[in-house]
Amino acid sequence: MLNPSFAELVPSLQIAIGPVILISGVGMLLLVMTNRFGRVVDRLRLLAGESAAADDETLGTLRLEAAIFLRRARILRLAMALAAGAAWLAGTLIVSLFFGNLLGGTRTLLVILLFTGSIVSVLGSLAAFIFDIQLSMHAVKLEVECSRLR
Repeated sequence: MLNPSFAELVPSLQIAIGPVILISGVGMLLLVMTNRFGRVVDRLRLLAGESAAADDETLGTLRLEAAIFLRRARILRLAMALAAGAAWLAGTLIVSLFFGNLLGGTRTLLVILLFTGSIVSVLGSLAAFIFDIQLSMHAVKLEVECSRLR
């Protein structure tokens, strides 16, 4: 049975703690993304309510806006899935580093793949998030053009 001493355990913990920072940062990204996702869903519900009393011209505009918001919701869902995947990979990396160092059998290729996968997932998540921001500006532009503000 494995019974490491405190002196043997500390280096294992030190090695495994590094990716925790990645998980913390990804957690903050997920918080922001879920807030944006909630606002998109709320706006879709509002548009659905407005559509009941809309005339044909307004209904066309509402449908265009709803299409943009549905697209944004899908993109944000992808961004959140990639961010959650990055956190999962980082967590798996922590476990691999900890037990690998503790047991003396760290698999370098596994560590490289987990770390690379985690970073690629974060980058993909950020790219989707930036794309959502671009789409949100498109939706605002459409709303302004169809209002009395133009």
